Amino acid sequence: MSDAAAPVPTPGAGRAADRRALKLGAIGMIGLIALWEAVTRGFDLPPYVLPSVSKILESVFDQRQVLLVAARYTLIEAVGGFAIGSAIGIVLAALLSLTPTLRRAVLPIVTALNSVPVVAYAPLILLWAGIGPQSKIVMVSLAVGFTVFLHSLAGMDRVDRRTVDLMRSFGAHPAAIMWRLRLPAALPMIATGMRVSTVRSMIVAIVGEMLGAQGGLGWTIFQAVLQIDFVQVWAAIFVASVISLAFFGIVNAVEKRYVFWK
Repeated sequence: MSDAAAPVPTPGAGRAADRRALKLGAIGMIGLIALWEAVTRGFDLPPYVLPSVSKILESVFDQRQVLLVAARYTLIEAVGGFAIGSAIGIVLAALLSLTPTLRRAVLPIVTALNSVPVVAYAPLILLWAGIGPQSKIVMVSLAVGFTVFLHSLAGMDRVDRRTVDLMRSFGAHPAAIMWRLRLPAALPMIATGMRVSTVRSMIVAIVGEMLGAQGGLGWTIFQAVLQIDFVQVWAAIFVASVISLAFFGIVNAVEKRYVFWK
């Protein structure tokens, strides 16, 4: 009696699942917005407690020029730090994977540094790099670099040892093994680390701006709090959420396009 062949997932089925997930997410978001609006209007909540969605959107429209400039400022910091941190994390993971002695010396240090929130280093980074966008790019690079590094190293360690020994028996150089075997095998884990880091990069950039900056959404939120304008606070949060979702969606789409064997 022959074994039944396992069903092979098709690209069409994956796209249909993505569409269903997107539809359910949209329905959930619409339901949340409707509930939010109904609660704020039904209980007549003051704006400093919880403004209605309509007031937040009205504030976004009225302050669109200010929010657009602030969003561009924050996006440059988040994307710049994301790119630098991802590159550093992947390169460092490759170096430690190639040199076990260096790995034993460096990995405990990296783990200890990662155990402390990046925001705790913010006063020192602001002192060294100033309150301009450079300091926020450094903070985002650290936060993203740690995440991508750990995911990359875990992915490179998942390679079958027998495959590595086989390539060595054919005279493959460690760099060739890294390029042709370890790195492709680690791509799903690397992509996951980068996808997770998108939202983290925005959070670190905004928190860093609130601690000291010349512009950005975090700086806008901080100034609005000082002016007791909580509707503008929510407007800036709304814009930050839209950017984070878009950033996450772009990285997720690139991951599905190029790391399709996950």
